[in-house]
Parts: sequence; C-alpha cells; structure tokens
Amino acid sequence: MQALSPDDVRTVRRSLEVDGFAVLRGVVSKSCLEEFNRVLTDEFEQASANGKLFKGGGTLSGHLNCYPGAGSRAIYDEVAEHGIVDMIRDIDPAKAEDVRPTLNYNLPGSVAQFYHMDGLYVQPFIICNVAVVDTDLENGALDVLPGTNRRFYRFCRFAAERKYRLTTRVCLEQGDVVLRLSTTWHRGMPNKTSAPRPMFSLTFGEGVPCEGDPFMRNGGEIEFYPNWYKTDRLGRIRERIFVSAPWTDSAFRFGRSLFSDRAYESW
Repeated sequence: MQALSPDDVRTVRRSLEVDGFAVLRGVVSKSCLEEFNRVLTDEFEQASANGKLFKGGGTLSGHLNCYPGAGSRAIYDEVAEHGIVDMIRDIDPAKAEDVRPTLNYNLPGSVAQFYHMDGLYVQPFIICNVAVVDTDLENGALDVLPGTNRRFYRFCRFAAERKYRLTTRVCLEQGDVVLRLSTTWHRGMPNKTSAPRPMFSLTFGEGVPCEGDPFMRNGGEIEFYPNWYKTDRLGRIRERIFVSAPWTDSAFRFGRSLFSDRAYESW
C-alpha cells in the first residue's frame, strides 16, 4: 500500500471539484476486508434468523443502513495510512476530525434507488466509500452523475435538464475507494446476484452528533438500521409503492420541488 503522492492529491482534489467524485485503487488490503465481510455476513444472518431484523425500512427495496462496529476501525486505519485523511485535513481540518463510520448493505433482489444527494446542499461533507467486495454492474455498482455537485438543483430542474443522462457506473475491486462530495447526485443500483453487496463508508464533516470514539457506538457492535423508509405501517406501504411503481415517487418530488427548496434538501 502506497501513500498518495503530491501529484495524486492534486488529481483527486481536481476530480472532486469538477466531477464531485474520484476513484482510488487498491487502498485497503483484501485480508482486512475479507475478515470484516465474514463478520458482517454472520451478523446479518443471525439478525435475520432470530427475528431482530426490522420490517420495511429498506428491507423491501433492498437497501439497508448499517453501523459497522469496532471491527471497521482497521479499514479507517488503512485509509489514513494511504494519506486520504491527511488530504481531507488539508481541505478542511474540522471535517477530518468529524468522522462517522457507516455502511450500505445492498441485498439480493434490490431495486434502483431514486437519484439524490446526501444531506443538505448548504452543509456539504466528504464521503469515503470502500468496496468491501468486488462491485460491478451485477451486484449494484454505484451510479453517479458527474458535475452535479457544482450547483443546487431543485428536482424539477434536475428532471427538466435530464441530468440522469450523465449516468456513470463506478465498478470497483475489493479495496478500491470512491471519494465523493455529499452534494453529488447518485443512487444505489439493483443487486442481481445471490449475495449481499456491502459498501463501507466514512463520512467526514457530516455533523452527526457522536460522543467519544465513533467506532465504539452501540458498544462497538454491528447494527442494521432503516434506510430512507420508516418501519411503521405507513412507511412499509410507501416503500411497497416505490418498489412497484417508482415513477410515483419522482412525480411527488417533481411537484413538491416546484414550490420549495426545502432548505436545499437532499432529495
């Protein structure tokens, strides 16, 4: 594993500024990720078997959030050794110290998410995605829209300008990293394989309150939690509608965006 050179740093920073994302190859070791994925898989299978996994909240559309636990600290350490954290510190020292580990767990049979950005446009942060397994078009490689970070789009304008035509699928090998700005539009894609596709993330400067060690929340244990949709009856109905008729969600967002920025909302 080799640290970023000054030329690498300049290239990455330029890509972030222009496209909203940059790909770095071979950042995290395969041995580290194989062990992490084994533990993650065991935890998910156990939660599914003992009835602890919630209903709705992403289980219907196939995209779950996950707190990756204390074991994910090793991934952060290798990202830092590669020089990525130092580069973020040069961009914004405060962001580098505001770290939150998280993970997207893309289940077999998932559907495409709607295009969105993360958080609020007026409160940008940096996201470091790490491919826990090889990620391709079959198991849900990220779909990102280059350059959409450079201005705020109401959804009606996003749709009218057909920004979705910028679609760019980012295929990764295990250990590769995607650095992206939270203001870049993107979406999770269908997993057509029989195995879950985890994507580890470190957010820098997201501003989510966290006292103490961010890798020791929940006692350092892995925890799956809802993504986008609520787990109550209404939330499950909304998620089922989205899965069966995704255009309804786009129509709702289009109409709402005609009248409000919703504080420069994420979606």
